Amino acid sequence: MEVTKSVQKTISERYRSSFWVKAEMNKLNHYSHSGHCYPELVEKFEGKVIAQIKSNLWRDDYNNINRNFIRTLKEPLKDGIKILFLAKISFDPVYGISLQIIDIDPSFTLGDLEKEKQETIEKLNAEKIFSLNKTRKLPLLPKRIAIISVETSKGYADFLKVLEENSWNYKFFHYLFPSLLQGEKAIPGIITQLKRIEKVIHHFDVVAIIRGGGGDVGLSCYNDFELSKAIATFPIPIITGIGHATNETVSEMVSYQNAITPTKIAEFLIQKFHNFSVPVERAKDLIIDKSKRILSEEKTRVQSEAKLFRSVTETIILKNRNEVENAKKLISQHSQFMLKTNIGYVNYYNDQVFKSSIFKLKQNALILEQLKVNLQIQTTNTFKQDRLNINNLERNLLILDPINILKRGFSITLHNGKAVKDISEVSEGDLIETKVFNGKISSIVKNKNNG
Repeated sequence: MEVTKSVQKTISERYRSSFWVKAEMNKLNHYSHSGHCYPELVEKFEGKVIAQIKSNLWRDDYNNINRNFIRTLKEPLKDGIKILFLAKISFDPVYGISLQIIDIDPSFTLGDLEKEKQETIEKLNAEKIFSLNKTRKLPLLPKRIAIISVETSKGYADFLKVLEENSWNYKFFHYLFPSLLQGEKAIPGIITQLKRIEKVIHHFDVVAIIRGGGGDVGLSCYNDFELSKAIATFPIPIITGIGHATNETVSEMVSYQNAITPTKIAEFLIQKFHNFSVPVERAKDLIIDKSKRILSEEKTRVQSEAKLFRSVTETIILKNRNEVENAKKLISQHSQFMLKTNIGYVNYYNDQVFKSSIFKLKQNALILEQLKVNLQIQTTNTFKQDRLNINNLERNLLILDPINILKRGFSITLHNGKAVKDISEVSEGDLIETKVFNGKISSIVKNKNNG
């Protein structure tokens, strides 16, 4: 206890006045219920923390400083910024040594943020990607839009209203990829959504990053190198409507097109349709006008050609009618002469054809008669031969009739109703029947001999 009191006395006597300190605010640690802040201040060297101290920023001082930051930097106090602050050193036996922040100079932080911005620009130029997105080809009619915005933001609503309610009835397809659009959390949010869009990039012509409302606060995130690089290297054009009137952020600089407000971005897209439709409308009017003029000229020319054609045709028809009449008379006279000259030939050939036909008919009649006689003779001979063949077959069948065979002294032995063809088919003691010409004989096998 004595030691801590001694330390407290020494520090209070040694550090009676306030003084300016440079540090990085690692964490602001603002408590909304009390309004007080307990910033965690660090000093870094080559990315490593080499010194750290606690501090206090009471509510009234915080509110004054924060308003001043927003007015000067367009940014509130936040984590991760470098500050130049006026403070007093204090020591508490329980909480230890700390700094009580009285004021913070926003101009110092502004310079640091501007330095970060310039470093980002230098890195992008070093990698030769600063103007890469501006070289992407924007379609003649950019109809399919991937939108990165907050669904409830006024800027997004204004953008859609201008786009969908345009008086020319241009049609657009749009799809929202929601993300925070200000503060440090906007950086990973926008980058993540750009990666999502890239996976389905064939569905879109352009990406619109739209932020509305909120004034100029929370825009330093758009100077971040990784975010600016993601925009600069994106494979299709990115247009930005961040919604502020101050100096451009790096993300806006590297984008294909930038506008002050989301509505201006919508008007930019509509203008692309104008650039296409207005010349088309003019061309249409020009084609209609020229077509009417050509049709009128052609109509007059056709009428003139028709009159000339009618006159020439009538002359030719009249001339050809006379020639046809003369040819008709000539053909009639020549035909009569030819008929008189050739009628004798016709009569002669008529007699010759008649005589030849009579001769051919008589000749064919004799041939037919001879064929008739030959057919009768051949038919008679065929019948006689067939009758002899049938009689021979009948005699052969009678010879082979089993009755006739039995008459000649042969017999048939049956066992169980079947003819016995081999001695192995019966056994001693079997009842057999012997069929002769005029009856049957039943007997019992006493013995059997082979051979």
